[in-house]
Amino acid sequence: MRSYLGRWAVVAAGLSMAMITIPHRVIAQETDYDLEKKKLEVAQAIQTVVTDDAGVQRFFDDSYGYAVFPSVGKGGFIVGGAHGNGLVYEQGDLVGKAELKQVNVGLQMGGQSYIQVIFFQGKEDLDRFKANQVEFSGQASAVAITEGASADIDYTKGVAVVSKAKGGLMYEASLGGQEFDYKPIGN
Repeated sequence: MRSYLGRWAVVAAGLSMAMITIPHRVIAQETDYDLEKKKLEVAQAIQTVVTDDAGVQRFFDDSYGYAVFPSVGKGGFIVGGAHGNGLVYEQGDLVGKAELKQVNVGLQMGGQSYIQVIFFQGKEDLDRFKANQVEFSGQASAVAITEGASADIDYTKGVAVVSKAKGGLMYEASLGGQEFDYKPIGN
């Protein structure tokens, strides 16, 4: 038994050393690649949302800023959750990354993938998001994008949310909130 544990300790130590000695430049290139990939995913998500309801374009044009989560995964059975990563834009310029997290407890079953876009009416609304001070129930606040749904979109406390199902099926009547973690992108 000691021999077995000893071998695992050597393997773990070797992997740790390998991670420490990876050149920083390689990690930065992977990060740059990941950002470019995320930009493409966000552009495709925006195109999908606007294609399904052209009226949403006015929010992209008129809002002070917006956060786009191109693929939020959600699932649960009694206890569930959702997670997604996206990009944040201020007056059309990329300014940061954001992570969406949600935990639900209640009657729910299934799994789903969707696009979520959060529009910020003014600078102060986006600043609250950047300070990680925006938290809300996505189900209560989001307008599901279908043709003509943009007529129902309105800002509540400076924030408007739209979502577009990508796939899956979820039955849910739950209580829970979405939280966000914003990180600026350095120049």
